[in-house]
Amino acid sequence: MNSMHCVNYVTRKHLSRRLLLRGAGTMLALPLLESMLPALARAQAATPQSRLACIYVAHGAVMNRWMPATDGTGFEFTPTLKSLEPFRDQLNIISDTRLPLAYGDDASAGANHARSSQVWLTCAAPGTGPSPTSLDQVAAQHIGQDTPLPSLELSLDEGSSISYRTPTTPLPMELNPQVVFERLFGDGSNAAERASRTDLKGSLLDSVTQDVAALQRTLPSTDKVRLDRYLEDVREIERRLQLVAASKASELEVPAKPLGIPATFTEHSKLMFDLITLAWQAEITRVSTLMVAREISNRVYAESGVTDPFHNLSHHSEVQANKDKLAKLNDFHTRTTIAYFLGKLAATPDGDGTLLDHSVVLYGSGMSNSNQHDHDPLPILVAGGASGRLQGGRHLRAGKGAPLSNLHVSLLDKLGVPLDSFGDSTAPLTI
Repeated sequence: MNSMHCVNYVTRKHLSRRLLLRGAGTMLALPLLESMLPALARAQAATPQSRLACIYVAHGAVMNRWMPATDGTGFEFTPTLKSLEPFRDQLNIISDTRLPLAYGDDASAGANHARSSQVWLTCAAPGTGPSPTSLDQVAAQHIGQDTPLPSLELSLDEGSSISYRTPTTPLPMELNPQVVFERLFGDGSNAAERASRTDLKGSLLDSVTQDVAALQRTLPSTDKVRLDRYLEDVREIERRLQLVAASKASELEVPAKPLGIPATFTEHSKLMFDLITLAWQAEITRVSTLMVAREISNRVYAESGVTDPFHNLSHHSEVQANKDKLAKLNDFHTRTTIAYFLGKLAATPDGDGTLLDHSVVLYGSGMSNSNQHDHDPLPILVAGGASGRLQGGRHLRAGKGAPLSNLHVSLLDKLGVPLDSFGDSTAPLTI
């Protein structure tokens, strides 16, 4: 979009929610601004469409370090969940759910692990079952069809997926934040222009400077502040990605990873969650999935202070010293992923609230005690306000042996997607 075209948009009485700024090989969507609200239906402005994120971590958890000792409100946060205490009012810890179809007929360790992630969002036996798609894709069919990307699938580890278009069709999960950035903000129509901008170490914001200036002149002060903050977040992600590329450029040996993937897990994780936040803020997508780690991953998370490979450590043989190290790693994953993400969402304005107010975030694993390959009881939590439809501050019991799919039915309902059943569900979970 050239500057004149942008001026034609912004000189109208109200801004379009779908206003885009275009530059050389870029397409910059804007966050929700007050100037856009009169162009929306009253009900939509009062109750924004909620977003959904499903975040999976492999190998279960040390459950007595995860599960609170008391039910209801006023529970004490356990060591693994302590970093989530600032979000108590918008957090529900869900106990007693199970994933029965993850057991399957093949009792081998590899198959058991694979089913943990395959079944987590489909709640159907791999390759069969009544659920045509995973939870996120059902949501995308209903709340993602009027956004540029119906859903966004990301990973911090190579291989595997939790998102399924059908029980036999997994969606690929992107590992590289540079690729994600270009997917969100590159228009995809001119690869040469994007390559040229990258070679010149230019910013996509540089290519829309005139349009931004023209837009800023028309905005009230509150919208100027919100837009400035959004643009600063975009530029900061670009800066970090450029630093990653520069550091990789000095590696003369064959790199282990493509350009754009940070060397540390923490920075990689932050970049991915920052990208989801930006994509939600600009409503490029409303549905996201992310795998923190794939099943049978033997990655070493040196930043955690634990030097044992992840999968090996998950088979702790009930040795307390090993369980202590696994619990420390569980805490590390919680702090660097879900706690960081909730903090970003809580700090990001959205309409008359924040992105956390208008989100449903599911976090957990398809295993419980990974030493035994148990799928009962699962470590599961749900965060966010679902645009006023979800109460927080509780440790809830699903009922012993309740299938995880009961929760999925309830979460879809909170997103405005009423279903009588999902996968192997028996009844909606009251949440």
